[in-house]
Amino acid sequence: MRLLGVDIGGVIIEPADGDEDTSFFGRNYLHTPPVAGAFGALASLGGAFDAVHLVSKCSEDTSRRTLEWLAYHDFAARTGIGPDRVHFCRTRPEKAPIAADLGLTHFVDDNPDVLGYLTTVAHRYLFRTVAADTPAGVVPVAGWPELETLLLPT
Repeated sequence: MRLLGVDIGGVIIEPADGDEDTSFFGRNYLHTPPVAGAFGALASLGGAFDAVHLVSKCSEDTSRRTLEWLAYHDFAARTGIGPDRVHFCRTRPEKAPIAADLGLTHFVDDNPDVLGYLTTVAHRYLFRTVAADTPAGVVPVAGWPELETLLLPT
């Protein structure tokens, strides 16, 4: 089985930029844009994987905002990834047992520390981040087009 795990902040939702009108942590958080190409790529990848799960480290308030953002942007209909495949934890290391329990074989995150914890995941991708401390075996990717090329069967 091929099972993909994807972080949300910085991978699906653009990171906070300090602009009250588009920052996920501002009052207009629903207007925060998605990362370019995320929805289309996830819809395509859904056909190449047995399941795609979202795994995010955040506070209770941010998890509520995230679910509202996903619903507002019609994420489930546009990608095929329903709310039953969204998982939250409170610390970065807690992503590891979630990934293991789900049996994830691939994971995409923008934080190299998280990818270092995911020792049960065979294929790990560092999204849009340049890090000197990238864990061994982690593949850096510039964005969704490159990731699609790597993950879609040829």
